[in-house]
Amino acid sequence: MFPKFATKRYVQMIRNEETICAPATSGGGAIAVIRISGPDSIPVCDRIFFPSDRKIRFSEQKGYTIVFGEIRSDEEIIDEVLISVFRAPHSYTGEDSVEISCHASPYIQQRIIELLIRGGARAAKPGEFTQRAFFNGKMDLSQAEAVADLVASDSRMAHRIAINQLRGSFSDEISMLRADLLHFASLIELELDFGEEDVEFADRSKLVEIVDKVLNISEKLTSSFSLGNAVKEGVPVVIAGNPNTGKSTLLNLLLKEEKAIVSEIPGTTRDAIEDTVVIDGIRFRFTDTAGLRETTDIIENLGIRKTHEKIESSSIILLVADINEGIVSLDDVLKKIRKQFPVEDKKIVVVVNKIDTVENGNRKFIFKILLKQASEILLFISAKTGEGINELKSVLSRIVESDRLNSENVIITNIRHYDALLKVSESLRRVRSGLDASLPEDLIAIDIRHAIHYLGEITGQITTDEILSNIFKNFCIGK
Repeated sequence: MFPKFATKRYVQMIRNEETICAPATSGGGAIAVIRISGPDSIPVCDRIFFPSDRKIRFSEQKGYTIVFGEIRSDEEIIDEVLISVFRAPHSYTGEDSVEISCHASPYIQQRIIELLIRGGARAAKPGEFTQRAFFNGKMDLSQAEAVADLVASDSRMAHRIAINQLRGSFSDEISMLRADLLHFASLIELELDFGEEDVEFADRSKLVEIVDKVLNISEKLTSSFSLGNAVKEGVPVVIAGNPNTGKSTLLNLLLKEEKAIVSEIPGTTRDAIEDTVVIDGIRFRFTDTAGLRETTDIIENLGIRKTHEKIESSSIILLVADINEGIVSLDDVLKKIRKQFPVEDKKIVVVVNKIDTVENGNRKFIFKILLKQASEILLFISAKTGEGINELKSVLSRIVESDRLNSENVIITNIRHYDALLKVSESLRRVRSGLDASLPEDLIAIDIRHAIHYLGEITGQITTDEILSNIFKNFCIGK
């Protein structure tokens, strides 16, 4: 049973499929797993595997069983292994599958792969196991993409988003929207078939309601892309402020390495220095920038210009101020930031640095004055001693862990999905305008079909060889 959306060429490929094999684990551990999938998975393994219990016939093993034994080449023992058996359709790919757990020696893995290939299997291409799972209806295309995101996830947030997508939360949302549109599209098409009889099968008010609903959800998903992409690639955080306020020292402290040059000479940082760090399961991409000041130095001015660019593309601004410069200097920098950049969609955290240089008796007085003046989030730290840095990290985490991320709302991270949803929204806005203008049904039907098409592209109900090739070529081998 092949999905309706499978192209002719790929359907043919699946029908005549070969048995494939590949290492499914990366190096560094004691155990490795070699995955085999296809109609001859069990016969191929049976030729080289000898169970320790001679009464066991490997070829007759039921699914979800594990057998201990040896992999041999003629009389040579290659390794003692555990082999897991999965019978179609109850496997990752939906085919007969076998997983060999062997010792992680590269030599052992290579010998086993050679024996499997000699026995009739071939080396799997990147993403071919997941591709077969897609064609065998084990998952849709957006879930297949989530597999790659899950493998690549290196933070708690990225993992959470990938897991939600893999479990089908995004697919369910898209399928529901598509089903609603398909229902009305079929009714409109029916009206066109009976055009001469002046009948109306589709309730126009209901259609407006459905279009508005789908359009609202589509735009909501589209707007989540910036957040999702930030979580996936790293939330962009710019460290800005006047020269010599301790920006580079703060970056080094956050990264726990001497990434940026620290000097008392103003204008030392002339280029944007960037690196990432995971805080409370969230990946942040910190950028140290040139100090904001008036200067005649051509090179330094280029650095300041780059600072402006980084601020513009950031989600969070850490505005670093020297406690010894006072509230006047702080207000001056804040005014510069607000004047030059549209910060409505950005979070500004004012970081008052160098509190280690102020005597304890004067701290409370200065804190009280600054707290009264600042409308932004205000923190007091010492980038030199580390005082207050944990509070800063907590604030950054809380900013990202907004209600949108904590809820079960679907968040998209894939540029392909984003592009398709933009086209869906565009098509539905045309439908809405057409309904308002009482355009003929055939014109409205065209835009509804376009929206249905683009929704189908997301889940793979409609696809092309090019789309599939672009998706699966980026997978790791063995997945």
